[in-house]
Amino acid sequence: MPRSHEIDYRIHGDDLQFVEIELDPAEVVVAEAGSMMYMEEGIAFETRMGDGSRPSQGLAGKLAAVGKRALTGESLFMTHFENRSGQKQRLAFAAPYPGKIIAIDLAATGGELLCQKDAFLAAALGTEIGIALNRRLGAGLFGGEGFILQRLRGDGMVFVHAGGTIVEKRLEGQTLRVDTGCIVAFEPSLSYDIERAGNLKSMAFGGEGLFLATLSGQGRVWLQSLPFSRLSDRIVANLPRATSGTGESSILGGIGRMLEG
Repeated sequence: MPRSHEIDYRIHGDDLQFVEIELDPAEVVVAEAGSMMYMEEGIAFETRMGDGSRPSQGLAGKLAAVGKRALTGESLFMTHFENRSGQKQRLAFAAPYPGKIIAIDLAATGGELLCQKDAFLAAALGTEIGIALNRRLGAGLFGGEGFILQRLRGDGMVFVHAGGTIVEKRLEGQTLRVDTGCIVAFEPSLSYDIERAGNLKSMAFGGEGLFLATLSGQGRVWLQSLPFSRLSDRIVANLPRATSGTGESSILGGIGRMLEG
């Protein structure tokens, strides 16, 4: 695998963050479609199949790679941004919902990082963005985000996004039990599995979910305090309920009022 491009960056904001990346001439950054916030003159972008980490890869290899991405629910294509000017230029990528952006140097994680399937935001060209299937059946059946994880490989900078407040924990042989949705990313040196959350009564009435993730070994893990799934569930639960087909709080009622106006 070729070396990743070396990019400079700065993260702006507090709870609604964006990352500004500085590209030297001919440098490239890859990102998920729809995450770009702004870019300066001289930067060109192109949507391509795959992450561009293996330029010599044939069509069959690219199709296999995008097929794996389809399993995670991500777009089959990625956007490549290249500085085609003769001087440094900047562009920025914004987080999709309130939270934090984490900058991680893959060279410091042993060249690999496992993260939630929707956590990846952007990375230096040369980063391989694939998937990792957990070989343990329990994690596959009950892990939610845990079974299909994104695997980021390379030696450059990657940027991942998570909700709420982010905490980095380093395990030195301990075991950490975590709500499956609260895991953002972890180093591959950690072992990962799913276990039942207490007894039957706790599972039924505890409100903490049926299963917990367990992480153990030596390495770092990044956790988020507000998974997007938890946020969206609360929003949906507090939406006004329709009392009739044309009631004041129903969607049809709102459309009807718009037409009357």
